[in-house]
Amino acid sequence: MTVTTPQEPRTATPIANSLTAGRLPASAPWVILGVAMAVSAALFAIVGFAAGAGFDWGGAIAVGGLLYIPSIWIFSRLVEGARRATDRLVTALVTAAFVLAMIPLISLAITVITLGASRFDVEFFTSSMRNVTGEGGGALHAIVGTLLMTGTAAIISIPIGLLASIYLVEYGRGRLAQGITFLVDVMTGIPSIVAGLFAYALFAIFFGPGVRLGIAGAIALAVLMIPVVVRSSEEMLRLVPNELREAAYALGVPKWLTILKVVLPTSIAGITTGIMLSIARVIGETAPLLIAAGFTQSMNYNLFEGRMSSLPVFVYTQYANQGNPPEAYLDRAWAGALTLILIVMALNLIARLIARFFAPKFGR
Repeated sequence: MTVTTPQEPRTATPIANSLTAGRLPASAPWVILGVAMAVSAALFAIVGFAAGAGFDWGGAIAVGGLLYIPSIWIFSRLVEGARRATDRLVTALVTAAFVLAMIPLISLAITVITLGASRFDVEFFTSSMRNVTGEGGGALHAIVGTLLMTGTAAIISIPIGLLASIYLVEYGRGRLAQGITFLVDVMTGIPSIVAGLFAYALFAIFFGPGVRLGIAGAIALAVLMIPVVVRSSEEMLRLVPNELREAAYALGVPKWLTILKVVLPTSIAGITTGIMLSIARVIGETAPLLIAAGFTQSMNYNLFEGRMSSLPVFVYTQYANQGNPPEAYLDRAWAGALTLILIVMALNLIARLIARFFAPKFGR
């Protein structure tokens, strides 16, 4: 008879893993950041008191951020291991880069809002600068000119850019498509003043030298918009799955109807977003409009007759040609800059709303 002795239970050997060895508390990064800021503030306070100067808040915050990055890495390395320490170090560097990128944007927004709010009134939006040499006046003529020239540029460039992108994606093969792609790439990088010189030279051929017209400014903006529309629309059309095209072809749908009924509706949200962003990009151009359309102090609703002002040129002329008192001209310049930023912001919001509402719904 065989007698079996009970075996002792085996104890699992713990596995040394840097992911489970230890972890800092959730509040540890904030505590380390606060200590780093406090140390930096103390150092700057001592230096400022010794030098007889004021406290430098910007320098204290910057040095505190620089102290935080190696500190979080050291504490994480001691407690959590090398892997998590590297992750926290990269996270701190990315966060610091984001903060550095946001500082100029926030500073610009605060400066424009603070200095432009003084003339952000009803008179600024209901009157022009005709017969105004000092205080008062407004930018109605510049706002109307900006809307007219930008709208005309959009009417010219959107069909050309969209049709060119459809040709490149759906039909373009060989050297012709390569040549168009090369020219679009070249046009994307041309300086804006070159577009203004082109529009001025084009109209000078027919109307003589020295001509300044609103339609010339619209042509200059259209030259800048077309490559942006082509590139953005081309990328959106390439994202449409080929299975959708093949399904339409299998049902006997012609290619042009497939593009019209399948490809364009699927990519309409991205195309619309790209178009709105291209408009926002050219609406703030100054050099081409200053050359092609010129500037005026009076209202002008006709693109084909006389000079036409725009908001960027209005801001430039108010700042460059200051009169008496100069504060009135600077206030109008800052108010015009604030108006232009609000228009660009509105266009971006409209683009996001269109992208959300017109995006294809994949759920049942």
